[in-house]
Amino acid sequence: MAVRVVIVDDQPVVRAGLVAFLTAQPDLDVVGEAADGYAAIEVVGAQRPDVVLMDVRMPRMDGLTAAKRLLSPTFPDGYVPKVLMLTTFDIDDHIYEALSAGASGFLLKDALPEELAAAVRVVAAGEALLAPSVTRRMIEHFVSARPMRPEPGDRLSSLTAREREILTLMAGGLSNHEIAADLVIAEQTVKSHVSRILMKQGLRDRAQAVVLGYETGLVRPGRNEMPRTSRDEAIGRRE
Repeated sequence: MAVRVVIVDDQPVVRAGLVAFLTAQPDLDVVGEAADGYAAIEVVGAQRPDVVLMDVRMPRMDGLTAAKRLLSPTFPDGYVPKVLMLTTFDIDDHIYEALSAGASGFLLKDALPEELAAAVRVVAAGEALLAPSVTRRMIEHFVSARPMRPEPGDRLSSLTAREREILTLMAGGLSNHEIAADLVIAEQTVKSHVSRILMKQGLRDRAQAVVLGYETGLVRPGRNEMPRTSRDEAIGRRE
């Protein structure tokens, strides 16, 4: 089945271009569009899309506010869409907050059309859009401005040593494939660990896991790897 998409942007020309391109994709179906956050909530409620492409800066209700409402328990049957934020800035005050609220990622508006389509597919599949280096820079930029705890603390007490290790690598921007290669374990094993991390911490997706890694101090801005001593101890540890 085609991925159902709603596009939210206050610029008619931009919105029309997005609609035209995504509609031309055989596996994507644009089922609605809106020019501001208020209209977005109505359209999403009526159409129940898989993915919402949400502009950050809009009149009446901005994209961040709309995303928060859509990602909260808004609908009685538990329906929650995936939200992919669109921004013209590679450092935007709203993006970190959007990821914390449950958005699945963000994309710059000047991304290539093929990148946009790929992003929609990635988010629809339940993955977070965290591969672009600009995403990691943005998260690090805002987390570095916040007070950090020196140790992961009680919030991560339910995680095993291996799960903390994998969370650390996730927060460094590594994919499941890269984590598997780094730790010399099967990719399916990594996927299982990631699923357990999300379940134990009550997280929606990988994006929130990355935010958690930074917020708890498990990973520090600018440091994408564990200290070598920690990794040497971890590799070879039984799962």
